Amino acid sequence: MRLHEFQSKALLAGYGITVPEGHVALTAQDARRAADEIGGGPLAVKAQIQAGGRGRANAVRLVATAAEAAQAAEDLLGQRITTEQTGPAGYAVRRVLVETALRPLRSLYLSLFIDARAAQITLLAGADGGVEIEDKVREGSARLERLPLVPSSSLQDEVAELGGKLGLEQRQLSSFVALVEQLRKAFTELDAVLIELNPLAITEDDAFVALDAKMTVDDNALFRHPELAALRDDHESDEIELVAQNRQLNYVRMDGDIGLVANGAGLGLATLDMVRAANGRPANFMDIRTTATSLDVAHGFALLLDNPAVRAILVNVHGGGMQPCDTIADGLGVAMRRTGRSCPTVVRLAGNNAEYARFRFANFGCDVIDCPDMWSAVTRAVAIAEERGGRS
Repeated sequence: MRLHEFQSKALLAGYGITVPEGHVALTAQDARRAADEIGGGPLAVKAQIQAGGRGRANAVRLVATAAEAAQAAEDLLGQRITTEQTGPAGYAVRRVLVETALRPLRSLYLSLFIDARAAQITLLAGADGGVEIEDKVREGSARLERLPLVPSSSLQDEVAELGGKLGLEQRQLSSFVALVEQLRKAFTELDAVLIELNPLAITEDDAFVALDAKMTVDDNALFRHPELAALRDDHESDEIELVAQNRQLNYVRMDGDIGLVANGAGLGLATLDMVRAANGRPANFMDIRTTATSLDVAHGFALLLDNPAVRAILVNVHGGGMQPCDTIADGLGVAMRRTGRSCPTVVRLAGNNAEYARFRFANFGCDVIDCPDMWSAVTRAVAIAEERGGRS
């Protein structure tokens, strides 16, 4: 789950990380009051959408007075902002952040993320932060340093050494080490998968200030953090994917014609890759969680049956102790009865209750095509989609 900038900054401030003074505004009048409360000095009025590239989209305005802050807010609120990260539809601006605009001596890039291959939290840092950092790294004019944050007696020394590579002065290293430790604590305690500070400012008094902050937390850990779950912005979530999430389904829409159903993220990704290898076009990714009931599964199948682009459904299931195959079979049967629709369905079943699932398919009147292995199921589904769609 992604968080807005103002939410990320509030959480990080709770861990001792310095952020500019700021207030959220829902109206132009709110923005004026926020600016008055902050006091004098230059201000930034920033559209709060969950995407980068706001500066290029003119969604961050620098102003000098409360009146100008109100005008900037009025210009931004209700507008639909499009960046490289929003997709062509963009995101509507429902709130702005009014905050002190600092003039840093230097701007760094700093982020923490989970390195999936090494299964560890990793620090990524650059000596030159800002809106152009991605382009600079691509062009080779900027370099990002990596450091695994594995707790050890030498970690502080390793972070200080990294600070030296970033060009920090000796007097700044202790504050930098403390900042990284604060970030690491926030990352682990909040079950984050990404924290990004860009730019991270260094001020005249050698303070580190997060001028912008981006945070993503693990959806699967939200049961431990009801206070974080309450921060979800449903306006910037895909409505269908959000409902599926609440139905114990990990679901992502795609633009193909073969509906995919699997239980387990790894099996789901393998199925998607195999469909593509067979020159098929997946209509979705769907991972049925072990906590899903047959009615949850029925909701997932209904998404596919309601999608006019889907010409074939491919079910690739390996039943386990918590999610037997018959639960998936019951879900398909319930979905077909509720929607009154059907679609050619290819199934590959293995594991717990595979035979009973076949019996349940028959009981529901589901005319499925049963295949003995994954590849034969994939190629059959692709062939059906091609035949029904007139593709060659």
